Amino acid sequence: MARLPNSRKEETHDRILAVAARALRRQGYAGVGVADVMREAGLTHGGFYAHFASREALIVEALERAARDSGAVVAEAVRACSAHGLSSFRALVESYLSDQHLAALDAGCPVAALAADMPRQPESVRAASSERVRHLVHTVRSTLAPALQSQAFAVASTLVGALQLARALGDNPEGRAALTAARQSLLESFDSASPSR
Repeated sequence: MARLPNSRKEETHDRILAVAARALRRQGYAGVGVADVMREAGLTHGGFYAHFASREALIVEALERAARDSGAVVAEAVRACSAHGLSSFRALVESYLSDQHLAALDAGCPVAALAADMPRQPESVRAASSERVRHLVHTVRSTLAPALQSQAFAVASTLVGALQLARALGDNPEGRAALTAARQSLLESFDSASPSR
């Protein structure tokens, strides 16, 4: 089967973004170096500008890629829980505050990985980062019962903060206990009125 003219370039672009999205979550904004990303993607540094106008442009696209990847994990958890009659809110909380998310620094939510550094970024990166925060709040709101939707920002803040603090404690019994406590608190406070989806 013949390749479409741009398919190889698109595949390469996607490979660069996958590497950059992992590096972004693992090492923060400052940890995304063009040379390192290109090397990990199996490419030369010189080919970078065929795909991106600047390092900032790479980071903006990498943020979007990281959000899509982590959003797909949450969406799958919601589908799996719904099949068992559990609420989408429970699925979101249990997925976000899971031991797997605690351990998966390079594959998790970009908001939790980057929130503290978001205000210090150039305007285009700050704008893309703010959009990721708004999207997380929207996702939380969509899982809450109508009477509780005004609490979406508080719930999202608890999710992000609990994950950040647990990661600060480490992927160990203490860090996992912090997640368990936050999970139980959110479910007790908000799950009884959450819709099953």
